[in-house]
Amino acid sequence: MTDDMHHIGKFLIIFGMIIIVIGSVLLFWGKIPFAGRLPGDIMVQKKNFTFYFPLATSIVLSLLLTLLFWVFGKK
Repeated sequence: MTDDMHHIGKFLIIFGMIIIVIGSVLLFWGKIPFAGRLPGDIMVQKKNFTFYFPLATSIVLSLLLTLLFWVFGKK
């Protein structure tokens, strides 16, 4: 029973850290100079329609997160 509680506690701490990181990124997103403005981000503007898809930004974030999980996931 205590082993289960240990795993739940560890999960909650890691989940909390992830929420803090996501909140910090969202808070400072406008101050990051390259965020959403990389070559490869798709933006289509018409008279009363705007479509924005941050393709390159998504790829960069995916690579960074993959690297972080790979580094911290090693045992």
